[in-house]
Amino acid sequence: MANRNEASLTGPAEAFPDKHIPRPQVADLPEPPSRQWRLIGPGIVAAGVGLASGEFILFPYITSQVGLTFVWAALLGLVTQYFLNMEIERYTLATGETAVTGFSRLWKHWGLVFAIMCYFANLWPAWATSSATLASYAFGGSVPVISVVILVVVALILTLAPAVYTALERAQMLKVAAVLLLIVVAALFVIGADAWAGLPKVVTQPGFPAAELGFALLMGALAFAGAGGGQNLVQSNWIRDKGFGMGRYVPKIVSPLTGEVEARGQAGFIFPATDENLARWRVWWRFASKEQLVTFVLITFLSIVFMSLLAYATVFGSSGLSNNVSFLRVEGERMMAQAGTWFGYFFWIVGAFSMFTAALGIVDYTSRLAADVLKTTYFPNASESKIYAGLVWGLVLIGTIVVIAGLGQPLLLATIAACTGGAMMFLYSGLLIVINRRMLPEQIRVRGFRLVALVWSILLFGIMAVLTVYQQLDKLLG
Repeated sequence: MANRNEASLTGPAEAFPDKHIPRPQVADLPEPPSRQWRLIGPGIVAAGVGLASGEFILFPYITSQVGLTFVWAALLGLVTQYFLNMEIERYTLATGETAVTGFSRLWKHWGLVFAIMCYFANLWPAWATSSATLASYAFGGSVPVISVVILVVVALILTLAPAVYTALERAQMLKVAAVLLLIVVAALFVIGADAWAGLPKVVTQPGFPAAELGFALLMGALAFAGAGGGQNLVQSNWIRDKGFGMGRYVPKIVSPLTGEVEARGQAGFIFPATDENLARWRVWWRFASKEQLVTFVLITFLSIVFMSLLAYATVFGSSGLSNNVSFLRVEGERMMAQAGTWFGYFFWIVGAFSMFTAALGIVDYTSRLAADVLKTTYFPNASESKIYAGLVWGLVLIGTIVVIAGLGQPLLLATIAACTGGAMMFLYSGLLIVINRRMLPEQIRVRGFRLVALVWSILLFGIMAVLTVYQQLDKLLG
């Protein structure tokens, strides 16, 4: 931690705008650990939180309608998000600040814009109610009651865990293990020879069945495979709490009740571009790239492929299926007929747990993003951990009121939620180019094919956002 307390405003810190947030301190980049495998986790968290309705419902639903010809889009979407996530991680590895803090250096209220958009996308407790619905398929019970219990348990976990990220990581690792177990069991008992024989169509007969399913639905599946919206941005917060790069200098979010709260400043740290620091940077960058590729991309793609195969083996060609959680009831019943009653219940239980941990991650990243924005830009003397805990319980309280009131999701709110994700990704794909080329030392700035990947991301999510807005406004006004 050499030079950590030096508040020098010379050298690499001068490139950071300081109108709204002080310039970072200058400090050496921490030495990468010799046992790097101990830092594996943020990519698994991203995969775990992202393994929700898209992997369990959307891609299997598409497969039930048109077969396996669209699974290729999942890989394209994941590769795009891989490059996007790595540019989000680049800024945090180099500074210990979140990418949103970097955006707020350009304009004070960028962080607030993204926090509000994130709340609009996640205000409705859809993942909690989906988890409760699947649990009711397996065990019976009242969906509203189960939903409220899930929301309260989520809030308790996120506000009583001594280190919030550690609790989240363990939950997502358990979820990924459960999903992988489901995949193995499904491969043995449900996915038959016909389904395996259809798998090469993913490569040999790729398609874009817009006529059957609609252009916006397919673009949304392509763009949001794995994560999407605010979740990608919070990759910054997760790797910082894990201690990646300059994030090692920044205190973690802890429980105000059970953890030892440490104060952090508004700004982060930046390292001088010495030979020693650049050598360390290359090690950190290679590790972060591999961790994201092997965990987030590989786990998510395998999950999408096998969940699609499972749907292909059970409900392909069936009419009258819905692109919502009720799809999983039909799929589970078909599994019971093919592999025995036990497998249908096993499928629903894993699905319920998967949606529960998705709810845990979504409440975390929504509250984490907003807490970082409020602490860094508006309330620099406040405790980030206390802000985070308050936001968690606020989001859960809103969800509980909605569930108890028995309200259906308003069309306007559904429309806003559908439109914000693509708009967010379009905006921050461009902003990442600015902060990673303008503020970071020249030797580690984004360039080459990674810069091209960000331009592709701008085009993809820009087109997707326009199409989604058009489709949702047509529904709203029609």
